[in-house]
Amino acid sequence: MKKGILLVNLGSPASPTITDVRKYLREFLMDKRVIDVPYVLRKFIVEGMILPRRLKHSAKAYSKIWWPEGSPLVALSKRLRAGVAKHLKNPVSLGMRYGAPSIASELSSIYEKGIKDILVVPLYPQYAMSTTESVIQKCLEDQKKHFKDMQLSFLLPFYYRRDYIKLLSKHIREQLPADSEHLLFSYHGLPERHIRKTDPSGHCKIDHKCCSSQHVKAHDICYRHQCYETTRLVAQELKLPAGSFSVAFQSRLGRDPWLKPYTDKTLESLAKNSVKKIAVVAPAFVSDCLETLEEIAIGGKEIFINAGGERFDYLQCMNDLPEWIRLLANWCKKELQ
Repeated sequence: MKKGILLVNLGSPASPTITDVRKYLREFLMDKRVIDVPYVLRKFIVEGMILPRRLKHSAKAYSKIWWPEGSPLVALSKRLRAGVAKHLKNPVSLGMRYGAPSIASELSSIYEKGIKDILVVPLYPQYAMSTTESVIQKCLEDQKKHFKDMQLSFLLPFYYRRDYIKLLSKHIREQLPADSEHLLFSYHGLPERHIRKTDPSGHCKIDHKCCSSQHVKAHDICYRHQCYETTRLVAQELKLPAGSFSVAFQSRLGRDPWLKPYTDKTLESLAKNSVKKIAVVAPAFVSDCLETLEEIAIGGKEIFINAGGERFDYLQCMNDLPEWIRLLANWCKKELQ
């Protein structure tokens, strides 16, 4: 019997309207692995604080980057799915952790075809409680509730894989202007408490000494370490001189400490310290989305130029790059053997 493949990405509102953005943000923010506080408090934070303050801003941001074919993230993910399917004999589906098509609906569609053995591929290079873990737990919850005889396996985070690093580096090299003075690796931010919560040993200090140490079991699920490791490997592959690149974290929310340094503050600081030409890449994402197209390519550029920078280049994600499609398909083939 054939095995099925389910690619899973973050998701998007159905449209940039207030109604659809509210529905999406409510589902996203009520995930206990995104805002990790008791339900009643989480409900109060989302409904009483975040949505009233951020809803119009978020809808406006989505409208800036919306494509004629819909959400960039969903459109690009659909192209990725179609491309991977062409390289495989196994059926390939696409689900979104939030929004449509949902994980439950895709698992149901696969199950109705008589396929009960499924490889789930979270489309996140680095592991985080709010991304990879959330996808895994949602799939297992739906399987336990609706498809008890279904077998699920999961592709592990690929932040360090040699073939991935080589391709990501090649993609960066092809976009990076020859006269760019600095390359900023901007990763999605996380509250520091998420790093500590996913640390099985309880030793995490959220400092570079811990993240750069070798053979630490916690690194398997440490987002901060994996971000810095991706950067280190890419910088090594590209032979970037020390001081010509750096790491920062974007998209913070609320007053709790988040991973530092912050992308917006870093862009401002670099511009004020004589960096005039900067390039920014976002290796936490495989598909361009709100956080890359609006927050970085538009908002980040504005911050950098206003602080004295002269040129800002955003380097696209791998999206539906043919080489990325082939690589992902090859990983799936090996996992299904």
